[in-house]
Amino acid sequence: MRSRPAALAVILLLIVIAIAIGALYIGVADTTTSIIWNIRGPRVVMAILIGSGLALAGVLMQGSLSNPLADPALVGVSAGAALGGVAAVSLGASFNTAFSALGACAGGAIALAVVTSISIRNRVPEVVTLLLAGVAVTAFAGALLTVLVSVSDSTATRSVTFWSTGSLSLTTWAAVLTVAPFVIVGAGISATMANSLDVLSLGDRAANALGVNVSAVRYRALIAVVLLVSVGVSSVGVIAFVGLLVPHAVRMVIGPRHGPLLLISALAGTLLILVTDTASRVVANPIEVPIGAITAVVGAPIFFILIRRTRASQGGWA
Repeated sequence: MRSRPAALAVILLLIVIAIAIGALYIGVADTTTSIIWNIRGPRVVMAILIGSGLALAGVLMQGSLSNPLADPALVGVSAGAALGGVAAVSLGASFNTAFSALGACAGGAIALAVVTSISIRNRVPEVVTLLLAGVAVTAFAGALLTVLVSVSDSTATRSVTFWSTGSLSLTTWAAVLTVAPFVIVGAGISATMANSLDVLSLGDRAANALGVNVSAVRYRALIAVVLLVSVGVSSVGVIAFVGLLVPHAVRMVIGPRHGPLLLISALAGTLLILVTDTASRVVANPIEVPIGAITAVVGAPIFFILIRRTRASQGGWA
């Protein structure tokens, strides 16, 4: 059984490499060295960073909060990060720099802190409260985002559509260099947490009895989530449901052990964003469909199914 995740990881890695190479040469424009290096190259690398970051964040949130419906976009982290990034740019920071990245991290961290503090009861986050708090924080951040974009003189804030639906169309190497360090650090933190998350899945009491500091594990996981998601959102906008769908799909194939789950989810998330981004720029040419809209169209119906299953497994939400 242990060889199954390893084989799947190798297969996914080979597929990701093939799709990434294909994405460099697939497009409506002539395939020149300049286009590959300056336009498609950074876009492919950003897709790898965003896809793996969102998928890892989903695994960490679901594992640390013991909530199968946790997703960065659904609980307000992505909206808070977008607001923080736009606020930093509106105050004079350059787009896709360390200052805008830190603004996005601050916004994502505040949103996550608000949602989790509201949802925790008896030291355990409640599913319904988490989702309702996430809806409220997302709506509030979205409203402030609209106001900031409307009054800002900075062209870097672009449009509400970009921030709310997500797109890799304006990705540059500068954006990649801004996002990469945060995702790498977040991924490094997540790689050290597999065993702790396995123990945490037994419940808080059992984890404490086995010597795991539950609060410390949750704080580390949520810090990693902010790093994995926020800066990416500040560069490409909100891409929803990746952190929800990918871990569930991988868990159905390989089981709940977090070591393989983290690795394979990162590869699967990368593959999903690579395929979706490539499709978004070639299917409806000359119009480019926002990648966040595609993931939402696919993810929303599956989210409804997961809600019904989770409610049934918990005996209803009175």
